[in-house]
Amino acid sequence: MTVMETTAEAAETGTRSRTDLCAAPPERHRRPDGQDNYTISEVVAFTGLTAHTLRWYERIGLMPHIDRSHTGQRRYSNRDLDWLGLVGKLRLTGMPVADMVRYAELVREGDHTYIERYELLEATRRDVKARIEELQDTLAVLDHKINFYADAGRALASERS
Repeated sequence: MTVMETTAEAAETGTRSRTDLCAAPPERHRRPDGQDNYTISEVVAFTGLTAHTLRWYERIGLMPHIDRSHTGQRRYSNRDLDWLGLVGKLRLTGMPVADMVRYAELVREGDHTYIERYELLEATRRDVKARIEELQDTLAVLDHKINFYADAGRALASERS
């Protein structure tokens, strides 16, 4: 059963889920079609980020200017959510926050920064590929050990028979 199914089942039955919440990413909600104006709490639900993180992203220059309502509440657009999606992918690559902020600055500076953006993303891509190779080597070691123990287990079982 998936986390989503477990959560849905718990909601239907009124029981608490026993799923380890730390083992799965926070459940994300779909954006409603035709809407382009979101509160910070809606963005939290869509992205799984905290309100603190969203405000921090804005403070350090990682987020473009966020519109405000007449009462001063932040109002995010679909474009802001798309940008947060890219930022999330960049985070997954292991790109340092300073490089993400630099990338955001370059985007805001305009088209004449394409080469610099390309170079920054290309360097990140090389790092990701190196990490993938490292993980593939690690996986090969694990597979070797798993096969060793599987073979040893079968040998022990046949000796006992």
